[in-house]
Amino acid sequence: MVKGHTIEVKQGTQKVTVTIGGETVAESTRPLLVFETGLPVRYYLPPEDVRTDLLTPTDTQTTCPFKGVAAYWSYTGPGERRDDVVWGYPEPIDSVAQIKDHLSFYDSVATVTVAD
Repeated sequence: MVKGHTIEVKQGTQKVTVTIGGETVAESTRPLLVFETGLPVRYYLPPEDVRTDLLTPTDTQTTCPFKGVAAYWSYTGPGERRDDVVWGYPEPIDSVAQIKDHLSFYDSVATVTVAD
């Protein structure tokens, strides 16, 4: 662990809606909120609440020393493709095991709306 770096996962109850290009890609009232030093809060959604039919797995992988190896998906919705806009951790490290198989979206590409 890097000194001063923290990561915390909390169960949320907020309604999280994700849209890409006007298409609703996800809606959930059971997000996991990930608080990590130096990053904005990230919402990880259960796959059952995500339109995975609009996502295509890619070969992209990145490694986070605090979460593990991330897998990526591209958005392949009506009339467009946006590469590597969704990520998740199929085998996260033990300290964040609850994010396993949940999906998160880059808010620079997707519109992530959170309502209490």
